[in-house]
Amino acid sequence: MLSSTAKNLYWMGRYLQRAKSTARLIEATQRMALQSRGEEAAGVAAIFGMEDEFRQSQRQGGRLASLIDFLVMDETNPSSIVASIGAARRNAREERNNITVDVWESLNALWLELSGRLRGDRAVLDRGALIESVKKQAVMIFGAAQVTLLRDEANNFLQLGAFLERADNTAGILDVKFHLLRPDGDPRAEGLDYFAWSELLACIGAVRTYRRIYRSSLDPMKIADLMMLRRDVPRSVHHCLWQVDLNMGELADAYGTRGEADRLAGELHARLRYARIDRVFEVGLAKFLGTLRGDIATLNDEIGRQFLLD
Repeated sequence: MLSSTAKNLYWMGRYLQRAKSTARLIEATQRMALQSRGEEAAGVAAIFGMEDEFRQSQRQGGRLASLIDFLVMDETNPSSIVASIGAARRNAREERNNITVDVWESLNALWLELSGRLRGDRAVLDRGALIESVKKQAVMIFGAAQVTLLRDEANNFLQLGAFLERADNTAGILDVKFHLLRPDGDPRAEGLDYFAWSELLACIGAVRTYRRIYRSSLDPMKIADLMMLRRDVPRSVHHCLWQVDLNMGELADAYGTRGEADRLAGELHARLRYARIDRVFEVGLAKFLGTLRGDIATLNDEIGRQFLLD
């Protein structure tokens, strides 16, 4: 496969997952803001590592409105929904021969709806409806890919990008939100904001999943365990890095060679597979997640060097 094709499909997966994750995060943040948690806006920008850009983009309409506009429709923000969907569509258009009609038409329909809404009067734009539409249609696009794409290198690169993006996003959400709720990093500290912890789970769509697994009231350590270490939770860091490792293995078989990206993918998967949540907190959750996110960024760079000629 040409490196340009691999690059387009890899980044199509990353951008589409980024838009979906951003939509879900905004939805949860809006609910948190109703509880007068003013620090939420800056915290969400921190998940994307864009605190400075967010501050520069603040408008007179208030912090929440500024945050939503920054993450939904600001085309200068590469993590905004409109920028991510636009980039995913451009990559998909370049690879029409490597994706199915269902995948292309689903993605193109989302872009047309999004751009149509944003061409209207933004003063009366229903941002909630737009975010809900992005969230649902992104699921449909990934579903179309799951049931229609040939299981070859094209699918591997698409999945690789999506799962690496999802791993970084979940780790970022847990890192930033846990610090906001437990500044001292102690999961056993007195006092628990049940609404805030529920919204942390809602960021990855796992409120009911938590209840099914643990059958107990909300516990910060168990929430961290679910978001990081449970391989059976589709948005957990462990599950995502397991899928990254699987797709890297299939690409190694297809290309007949392995490199530093393969080694690092395997090492990251093993780190989450054998980790214990009590040991993670002994080291320090922030330190563990900071190192992990740095290594995920390094893996992205190694994938670029090994396959995408970056």
